[in-house]
Amino acid sequence: MEQQHLVSDEVFINGGKTSLTLSVDGILQWLDAGLFPRCLSVEKEVLGFSKDGRLITIRALVQTGDDRFCFGSSGRQSLVRKSFVFEAVTEESLRNLCEKIQRYIDSLGRPKKLFLFVNPFGGRKSASKIFSNDVKPILEDANIEYTLQETKYQLHAKEVCRSLDLTKYDGVICVSGDGILVEVVNGLLEREDWADALKTPLGVIPAGTGNGMIKSLLDSVGQPCTPAHATLAAVRGHKRSLDVATIWQGQTAFFSVLMLAWGLVSDIDIESEKYRWMGSARIDFYALKRILKLRKYNGSICFVPAPGFEDVGEKIGSCVDSMEPLKPRQHGYQGPNLDLKDLNWRKIDGPFVSVWLHNVPWGAENTMAAPDAKFEDGYLDLIVVQQCPKLALLSLLSEINNGGHVKSPYVLYIKVKGVILDPGSRTDDSMKEGIIDSDGEVLARGKGTYKCNLKSLMSYAKMQVVVDQGLATLFTPI
Repeated sequence: MEQQHLVSDEVFINGGKTSLTLSVDGILQWLDAGLFPRCLSVEKEVLGFSKDGRLITIRALVQTGDDRFCFGSSGRQSLVRKSFVFEAVTEESLRNLCEKIQRYIDSLGRPKKLFLFVNPFGGRKSASKIFSNDVKPILEDANIEYTLQETKYQLHAKEVCRSLDLTKYDGVICVSGDGILVEVVNGLLEREDWADALKTPLGVIPAGTGNGMIKSLLDSVGQPCTPAHATLAAVRGHKRSLDVATIWQGQTAFFSVLMLAWGLVSDIDIESEKYRWMGSARIDFYALKRILKLRKYNGSICFVPAPGFEDVGEKIGSCVDSMEPLKPRQHGYQGPNLDLKDLNWRKIDGPFVSVWLHNVPWGAENTMAAPDAKFEDGYLDLIVVQQCPKLALLSLLSEINNGGHVKSPYVLYIKVKGVILDPGSRTDDSMKEGIIDSDGEVLARGKGTYKCNLKSLMSYAKMQVVVDQGLATLFTPI
């Protein structure tokens, strides 16, 4: 069957004359001077175009490699910006081509104006360079206007998002690690119009230490975690929902989109900061140190299991005595509207080596913490380690970069709707406690812990976690 075209006109390219066609399914096609067929997917590869006299310049982001034939192969090559210049034969064909191409691009619902946060202090302090070299040229090629805000201090992005006029923008992009995204979500949830604010799609360009959210998004479609791939995801404008977890003690709440950790993982993450001079090697070094002198923690976790995990732990029936409602807040989101008290609560008592809650598969670019995690299934993935020999624990941590650790017989891996974490002291020293962190934020520092003199958001005591399905919105690759 002959392919239907939205437009087909003759043009000059590289001194030769050919037909430039745009099919109804958005494929631009032509023959180059060597009579090789060329094509570009407007939806997947074309960023935008401009005209100068009778010249039409198509700007695209294509994969590297042999480009004699159509672009758009499914390999994992890097992306490169390319321009293709055509000269319209007549003024009428110029208007016709430009009108039809622009109309097709407009039909894709792409963002036209974005608000960008750039965190110049995070990770390897490379965000400003990544913005200038990778992000800015792509946005300009796509004719996207943007407002740029460099973050100047911790929680700056959160403050900005509390009052940002979101009606002026089609999305918010964080050129940073995961920390700025977390600030943005928490800021949006403190607004009076939080429900509408959370419909604003959020994007992340990897420029930090962890980059777990964008790694999870890109890896889910087999794409590498690069600034170009992440920027293209935002430019294309596809959206998906994201679960948001509320962690609270009394009236104090923190909204998490990535993870919560207590025990070994949290200790390695936070205490290894004292070896920051070692660079990324500090994590492996401190992990070995912590395993050789392994800590275990008293305490308990109560949880509402997802279907299929109802037999895990000890049945405790109603959790009326344990579940405390989130006290009303002055403004903003009031927490999940869920009645969990009469559900099937289960309990696991310590001691624990590690307790980990995850919302997305990757905690960092090299840490596939929860391979079965979904962005919008309404559940958190709970990973628990209790008794585990040190050699087995070393092997287990070596598999964390591909998710193989969850297959270990020493790892409990289930999905849950709600969790009550009641942390206790270390088994070897009742005067020393642990650290609880979420999305890079230290929620609580117990007695005798690293920098325990610093004030934290919550106390080292019982805290509750409930996930709200599909609360936030993300830019997604497809």
